[in-house]
Amino acid sequence: MEDAAVVVVKAPSPHPWVYRKRLGSIAANARHGDIVQLRLPDETCFGYGLFNPRAEISARVLTRGEEYPTEAWFAERVRSAVALRRDWLGLEADTNAFRLVHAESDGLPGVVIDRLGPVISVEAFSLGMYQRAEALAQLACRTIGVTHWVVRPGSATLDQEGFSGDVFSSADCPTKTSILEHGTRFEIDFASGHKTGFFCDQRENRRQLAEYARGRSLLDVCCYTGGFAVQAKRLGEATEVTGVDLDETAVRQARRNANINQLDIRWVQADAFHYLRDMAAAGRQFDVVVLDPPKFIRSREERDAGRRKYYDLNRLASAVVSPGGLLLTCSCSGLMTSEEFVRTVASAVPADRRASLLARTGAASDHPVGLGCLETEYLHAAWVRMGDAAE
Repeated sequence: MEDAAVVVVKAPSPHPWVYRKRLGSIAANARHGDIVQLRLPDETCFGYGLFNPRAEISARVLTRGEEYPTEAWFAERVRSAVALRRDWLGLEADTNAFRLVHAESDGLPGVVIDRLGPVISVEAFSLGMYQRAEALAQLACRTIGVTHWVVRPGSATLDQEGFSGDVFSSADCPTKTSILEHGTRFEIDFASGHKTGFFCDQRENRRQLAEYARGRSLLDVCCYTGGFAVQAKRLGEATEVTGVDLDETAVRQARRNANINQLDIRWVQADAFHYLRDMAAAGRQFDVVVLDPPKFIRSREERDAGRRKYYDLNRLASAVVSPGGLLLTCSCSGLMTSEEFVRTVASAVPADRRASLLARTGAASDHPVGLGCLETEYLHAAWVRMGDAAE
């Protein structure tokens, strides 16, 4: 503790991110990834955090005041996060795939940890957490009671954190596994999967959508490995389901997930924009349409271009929703607020459709929003009932 390098913070903030421009003097022995002591200009100890001067977010606060984040401190953070999911949310009654640690929301900024069946999957977004990822993975394994783990760096760490890292795992960790979600089985391929390997955040939205899809036709656009499509067919008994994605590997896995559950679903490898244009030109409509595209806004510089993509995609989707049907449209761009997203969707829907917003939802409860870091609210889902001028 007393050996921790000192970094001066010019102005305190309750937020766990300290940007480079707010830093004052930096001790010569402060190394990238180190836990450093954060002090105010008057020498008061502000707290301790993970340091990386290469990143715009140069310090991520772990503790406040004089408390040093020891190994026991990290263990307690993991234990507390697991207790929320297991004891309070009771997730294991419905699934064996859920988020164990949601970064800043659970007091561990720069890392997320998912339990995916028998495997702990860690994604590190900061250098300091990547350096500690194996220890965190082992802590999670011991706490939840599984053996294997896999670690991968976040997709933008080279640009945002100035480091590149390899995927690594426990000895004999399986490259594939399967999980259960509300009784539906999904296969996960860690080699080809995005993020931690499975999107647990949409779990409750998938279940709700299945109820709306009952006895109806459904189009799942940007379906990835088929989560919405598979649950709509199995739980909702939708009459006709089509899933579309540009990623050939994802479509192959989606088909595999449908076969595992003995479901008849049509899968199409195609660009979402082109496919929707073709469907509209052919006069094809669906009772329920899901849009769950990848992140269109990754930086502030991409805000305008990303917003146009959301507008264009929702404009195209509106044309293929049957009169009186449902559009579930999603954004995982954390730099776009829920209000901005809904306004973009509203502007994209033709006025003569007389659309109405039924609900706004977000990520499942195992992805809590840290009130000290509202950026942890990244997933926005708008449930839109599409009317028609003839009504």
